Amino acid sequence: MANMTLQLRFFASIREALGHGEETLQTQARTVAEVRDELLARGGAYAQTLSRGRAVRLALDQTLCDESAPLRDGAELAFFPPVTGG
Repeated sequence: MANMTLQLRFFASIREALGHGEETLQTQARTVAEVRDELLARGGAYAQTLSRGRAVRLALDQTLCDESAPLRDGAELAFFPPVTGG
């Protein structure tokens, strides 16, 4: 299986917790869920901030998606906390 290059973007409280707003990831993941699992396996702030118990919204190429969304080489995957109105 060939590696893909993804651009990861982190917003708001997730960006603050991780200490950066974006990174490039070389991965063999085929779905958004597999990327999240890969990040969780890093432990530390990633495991805490992106844990399955936390509400995290996902967008693939600027379109909201769920974890079953398939990836393509060069895609942008964004992680952000739920937006609350008020």
